[in-house]
Amino acid sequence: MNILFATPECAPYVKTGGLGDVSGALPAALASLGHDVRVLLPAYKGMKVHGEIGDGVDLPAFGPWPAAQLLPVRVESGVTMLLLACPSLYQRAGGPYVDASGHDYEDNVLRFGLLSRVAALLGTHATPMAGWQADVVHANDWPCALAPLYLAQARADVPWHRTAASVITIHNMAFQGVFPMHSADLLGIPGRWRGIDGVEFWGQLSMLKAGLQLADAITTVSPTYAREIQTPDFGAGLDGVLRARADRLTGILNGIDTQVWSPAHDTLLLHPYSAGDFAGKARNKAALQKQLGLAADPKAMLFGVVSRLTSQKGIDLVLQHLDALLAGGGQLAVLGLGDPALQQALGEAARRLPRQVHVTVGFNEQLAHRIEAGADCFLMPSRFEPCGLNQMYSQAYGTPPLVSATGGLADSVTDATDDTAGGTGFVMRESGAPGFADALARAKQAWADPATWRRIQSNGMARSFGWEGSAGRYVDVYRHAQAAAHQGPR
Repeated sequence: MNILFATPECAPYVKTGGLGDVSGALPAALASLGHDVRVLLPAYKGMKVHGEIGDGVDLPAFGPWPAAQLLPVRVESGVTMLLLACPSLYQRAGGPYVDASGHDYEDNVLRFGLLSRVAALLGTHATPMAGWQADVVHANDWPCALAPLYLAQARADVPWHRTAASVITIHNMAFQGVFPMHSADLLGIPGRWRGIDGVEFWGQLSMLKAGLQLADAITTVSPTYAREIQTPDFGAGLDGVLRARADRLTGILNGIDTQVWSPAHDTLLLHPYSAGDFAGKARNKAALQKQLGLAADPKAMLFGVVSRLTSQKGIDLVLQHLDALLAGGGQLAVLGLGDPALQQALGEAARRLPRQVHVTVGFNEQLAHRIEAGADCFLMPSRFEPCGLNQMYSQAYGTPPLVSATGGLADSVTDATDDTAGGTGFVMRESGAPGFADALARAKQAWADPATWRRIQSNGMARSFGWEGSAGRYVDVYRHAQAAAHQGPR
């Protein structure tokens, strides 16, 4: 099967969150199953992609979009990267979505409209890649969500030509790509799809809604999140659309790259270790304490956080229970970036208690790995979490996570209090402060019993979170999407 995986970010080249990790690992897993996978990604400024470079393909200017080029690069994973080079749209000093000051680029509607248009073009008879047309176009999140619309338009305009099936994956409903409705003229959206059954969302244009309405199949990143987003509490205003298309919605739990996230082979760790030899984990804890200036105390319960610092991630709950976390000599290591008020509150705690609290504002891949390995317990009390990956990394690294019972957290962590024999972490029994306090008390009680804690660590490390099973489920979705494409998107 020829699969085009369209994404605005892909690790290790450009990454702002879990989507980047998924885009780096899932296509490789699909390629390992024998499929021809090509990843369409904007050529952002400063990206370094190593591999066998093919001949560039020129894309002429079209409508509001300037001329661009597709540069194919065959990388080590067996995937072909298709870098979409358009300097006026992508060669900028900021990130994929925001400028250096943290504000959305004013022309994001054009930047990601082009990404969606090129993705769709690669699934039609007019594909610019000689001899290669996608059988399935897999669009990810709002920046690629117009691809299903453009494919549906191509299918209607030239029904006698083969057109790829479309799949859209929702990584986070909170981000929907909403722009003024007059953008529909720029994007070339037909009038029939400018209403409530198409892109219209409270008088504006929603790229994500377009994808949800017109894709042949919809996936999201965990079974629980697939159920949650069909409710008003989690659907971000699109729950009705998702309920109407529930027969084409599938929740598939994300995996992790077990080559990158393996404590036995992690090149970013000072001391490798495994479930059969925990000595390295204790040495990693000591090294992390030294690196961060925390007290060198092997008996201190060290809590780790690697996260966006927002209330969605429950960081306010961590602050609210800081005294309980640090009681008895506990320690806290935080890595992340986000809400200025939360950053400031964490920074003040670190200045006040430098031997117990350390906060690194920003992102550091090496430190992220070392916190996962050196911490005793990982905190992830998110108010909603479509999937989450850190709770999986934590279990793989023998660092039992404390999580809320939402989305992928509920699907991937088994509560050790209710099931000590097979438990892998601590799941909050209710939301908010009471649930966090209860889960924390249970975690500290388990930590006080070394045999119990070691059993929970071993349970987590025995779990398999690789992409193999999930990749196979995506292939099933692709086949269902191909069948559905013959029936139309509605």
